[in-house]
Amino acid sequence: MVAVDLKSPQGVQYLENYLSQKSYIVGYEPSSADVETFSAIQAPQAKTPNVLRWYNHIKSFTDKERKQFPNKKAEFSASAASAAKPADDDDDVDLFGSDDEDDEEKERIKQERLKAYAEKKATKKVIIAKSSIVLDVKPWDDETDMKQLETQVRSINMDGLVWGASKLVEIAFGIKKLQIMCIVEDDKVSVDALTETIQEFEDFVQSVDIAAFNKI
Repeated sequence: MVAVDLKSPQGVQYLENYLSQKSYIVGYEPSSADVETFSAIQAPQAKTPNVLRWYNHIKSFTDKERKQFPNKKAEFSASAASAAKPADDDDDVDLFGSDDEDDEEKERIKQERLKAYAEKKATKKVIIAKSSIVLDVKPWDDETDMKQLETQVRSINMDGLVWGASKLVEIAFGIKKLQIMCIVEDDKVSVDALTETIQEFEDFVQSVDIAAFNKI
């Protein structure tokens, strides 16, 4: 497990890169791993958009809601007191050889692996990977026009995105959330980009969660 000091610039950058491919610290729903990481990091800046998006999303939950998140372990140890590895420490990112190999040997191994990968990819049948996703879209309050909210969501048009069925699910105190399904082509549609686009409808949307995520 990698120890990451989230108070340091290196630690924040580590988290930025980590969240560039993920909606949450672990899996497809908020968990105790998100709470632990959230508690260890300072308020992020605009220069780390993935961290900022994730931070504001976790911040939108109340303390009571966070305590009810499922218990999961992160791939890294999020601690403000832990010692982050130096930026030039390549121990964890050396994909083609160990530190005691010279540059020429590492380059040879790299080229061999790239060649093997290219040959394998050239003979592999192209399969369009798709995913079925169910999104929970929470409105700002009980006065939000849910029909208009759904209209705004369905107005999002992306190559590789197809909207499906939807329904309103009561949360509490008369407030309902929009639960809507969509099919996406994995190579064309980023789930993070889709959820962020929905959250841009600030007059209607408070937050967006992934309720279900299945490969087709």
